Amino acid sequence: MSKAEQIKRAFDKHKIEKVKIGGFDVDGVLRGKYVSREKCLSALESGIGFCDVIFGWDIADVLYDRDAVTGWHTGFPDGIVRIDPSTFCVLPWEPNTAFMLLDFYRNDAPLGVSPRGVLRRVIERARTMGYSILAGIEFEYWFFREDTHSVRAKSFSGLTPLSPGMFGYSVLRASVDSELSHAILDGAKSLGIEIEGHHTETGPGVYESAIHADGPLEAADKAALFKTAIKVIAQRRGLIATFMAKWNPQLPGSSGHVHQSLGDPKGTRNLFFKREKSAAPEQLMSKLMKHYIAGQLELMREFAVMFEPTINSYKRTAPGTRSWAPANVTWGLDNRTTAIRAIVSGPKSTRVEHRLAGADANPYLSLAASVASGLHGVETELELPAATVSAYTSDAPALPRDLKEANALFKASQAARSSFGDEFVDFFSMTRDWETRQFERAVTDWELQRYFESI
Repeated sequence: MSKAEQIKRAFDKHKIEKVKIGGFDVDGVLRGKYVSREKCLSALESGIGFCDVIFGWDIADVLYDRDAVTGWHTGFPDGIVRIDPSTFCVLPWEPNTAFMLLDFYRNDAPLGVSPRGVLRRVIERARTMGYSILAGIEFEYWFFREDTHSVRAKSFSGLTPLSPGMFGYSVLRASVDSELSHAILDGAKSLGIEIEGHHTETGPGVYESAIHADGPLEAADKAALFKTAIKVIAQRRGLIATFMAKWNPQLPGSSGHVHQSLGDPKGTRNLFFKREKSAAPEQLMSKLMKHYIAGQLELMREFAVMFEPTINSYKRTAPGTRSWAPANVTWGLDNRTTAIRAIVSGPKSTRVEHRLAGADANPYLSLAASVASGLHGVETELELPAATVSAYTSDAPALPRDLKEANALFKASQAARSSFGDEFVDFFSMTRDWETRQFERAVTDWELQRYFESI
């Protein structure tokens, strides 16, 4: 049965009348459009045109000033996108409307700068090495009793949170706002996203949701869609949500932790767990797991920009904050102060939690960077250093302190070029340089308050 016939049957079953298609840009923003049912069925076989400007402008739709994938030199033509029918779902908030994700192509080859394509490249590398990947991503995010107009009218200051005070794991807060929580859990499930844990975090109006582990591409798809879904659910209820890494200097930041493990080719056995009886946790870590973590440590600084892609990202990991975020290149056993947390909890759930990524990270890129650096350690059989007890008092190498430093390390990284391709490294580093230059020209509220009258 053809792809078109399979989807046509799904359309008939769910009484689909309209179709929304979309793909994620380099910043993790979902860009898409509605197409007719007939156009969608045709595109499943032959592809469809989609303006390539989404790889020619930034998160605010401002065109990059340097030629790259596209620009005025190309005329911003239509690129070819192909609909992935395996991502079919029915939108719970739009009657009789389906949604599917896109893959971007150029000259019949996957577009090298597409985040979904970058992750596919890393997955294929793992496959050729004889490994399957199991992954899951969790997010922290904040709700406010505001809307898209009021936050701008207030210049994003003095916003009213969903609830006041610091109240992590609060049954009270989650019960009072249970309608919102159920909308999140049920809405995500309708999109094929199973939430295995959902609770308030410590801070006014902040929640954490952990997405059930899946294959790597599926895990990234679900994580990226989840962020958009949360924003839709919030705004349809007169709220607004943010996944900024650090929206308030007095409050904890927001993470996008990446959990992962390697398995055998069929995914039936977790290769990170060493089957021993009555052994200490570190002795239950296989050599493979130790090499994997060692690789993540060795390349953490070089790949940091894929975990921390914005100017704001580095406020979350600033030294001295001790706000549940890593500040240096460390690992530990079930240790939430370190950048890598080794969770050794049996043959099914033993895994690595990469804690550097903020909630602002593009899930495709944070997962790609996490796995690629781990595979580097496996290939080179790197030795794992001693575990850290408290990262906040450790003298381990510091993480990059700002986007400019992280981007320079990434652009010069041969490991990055080997893992993700020259085209992506050059493109992504160009976009991060653009982001840095926009900030360098900005005059912030901090500067006005500090210098306007007194200097």
